[in-house]
Amino acid sequence: MTQELLSVGIDIGTSTTQLIFSRLTLENRANPFSVPRIAIADKEVLYRSGIHFTPLLSDTVIDSEGVRAIVEEEYRKSGFEKAQISTGAVIITGETARKENAREVLSTLSGYAGDFVVATAGPDLESILAARGAGIDDYSKEHHTEVLHFDIGGGTSNLALYDRGELKATGCMDVGGRLIKIDRETGSITYLSPKVRQFYDSAPPGCAARGAPLSVGEAAAPERLAPFVSAMVSALEEIAGLREPTGLADFFWTGGAAKMPLPAAPVPCVSFSGGVADCIWSPPEDWLAYGDIGVLLGRAIRESPAFRGTELVRGEETIRATVVGAGSHSTDLSGSTIFYRGVEFPLKNLPILKLTEEEERGGPARLAAAIREKLRWFADEGGLTQTALCLRGEKNPSYRAVKVLAQGVREGLEPLLGRGFFPVVVVETDMAKVLGQALAQGISGPLLCLDGVSADNGDYIDIGAPVANGAVLPVVIKTLAFQKN
Repeated sequence: MTQELLSVGIDIGTSTTQLIFSRLTLENRANPFSVPRIAIADKEVLYRSGIHFTPLLSDTVIDSEGVRAIVEEEYRKSGFEKAQISTGAVIITGETARKENAREVLSTLSGYAGDFVVATAGPDLESILAARGAGIDDYSKEHHTEVLHFDIGGGTSNLALYDRGELKATGCMDVGGRLIKIDRETGSITYLSPKVRQFYDSAPPGCAARGAPLSVGEAAAPERLAPFVSAMVSALEEIAGLREPTGLADFFWTGGAAKMPLPAAPVPCVSFSGGVADCIWSPPEDWLAYGDIGVLLGRAIRESPAFRGTELVRGEETIRATVVGAGSHSTDLSGSTIFYRGVEFPLKNLPILKLTEEEERGGPARLAAAIREKLRWFADEGGLTQTALCLRGEKNPSYRAVKVLAQGVREGLEPLLGRGFFPVVVVETDMAKVLGQALAQGISGPLLCLDGVSADNGDYIDIGAPVANGAVLPVVIKTLAFQKN
């Protein structure tokens, strides 16, 4: 039995806004006597919008009506109506997610994306979305290797480190193609980001020849911009372990973001997506093609001896890597044991946080530290948000093992509890009831623990009210269906 859905993905980024319309074919791959297991059997891109510069009213305010006009016009060009859309996502990414009215813009556009995720993506979540959109999670798993992925946009570069398919770390750097904007007609500089000004004011290490500070209004030339472009490339090389550290990686690290540690050895593979990635693989001849330094940055990365000396993986998407096509709504029922107390159902669009197997088995202290560290992946400008923790669990755990697991989970979720949220724990194996009881001994207030559900980082979960006399919970796992064709 198959079903077709029409989906749309809308990405409002620092530099560009774009849409993708797709047809998803869903297939139930469970046997007739099992609960449904819905998977995406096929994806077909029906329409790709043009790449639009994201309209802004000021450096801190998005032009919500301008964005809405872009979306409405692309709907008209595509021939699709809002009523035809079954599923989709609106994601605000990059510096745009940090604008004053980001949530207002999301609310304005929510009706254009069907019944799915509408969210601002902080730098860590954007790193995950971009890497998965480029297919790097699958590449790392299939080739049994470590890959550091750079999604280089207009204002920031989002980093995601995958090792054999497991997400190990994320990060964000102030490296992008529109940190300097240039009038294509006059060739003069029209905008310098704070990071550019800081570069010339604070004399970062590793940059002996910076020249005189740049200024708005002066004529731009590649050789004049080269010191700043070169410094950005060096920072990327440092974070990949491809050159000796000089402090440039620290200088370009995005303020407020946790720093990804420098690797002990060079990463074996690196990959790129984002608008600048197009300028790495097939740069336009005109270096001012986009009215910024994106082309120069792409060329400098391509010509870098350090990057050319490692394995470069070309992602399946570049500028559209973060544009999500839709969510596959995989409807299921929770397992045979559940524990819930004081929960108001339904719960909608909770991001999934999944740990590595090593972190889960590392004892309460390591488990707690991993949870606290990774909770920030799903924080937006308002801070932490309600999140669902996904664990593998054990098939036949001892009582002691359950207590140890509960201790680590309880301590790890303390930052979330401190913000007024409650624990939502999803376990793949059949142990939710006993784990919930153990958690309840040290946690007051609402608590939910369910099993029989498998999900991954970057997925979202809906949990309905109990059915079958409270024995099971309806669960919908929403998997972002990244377009790679």
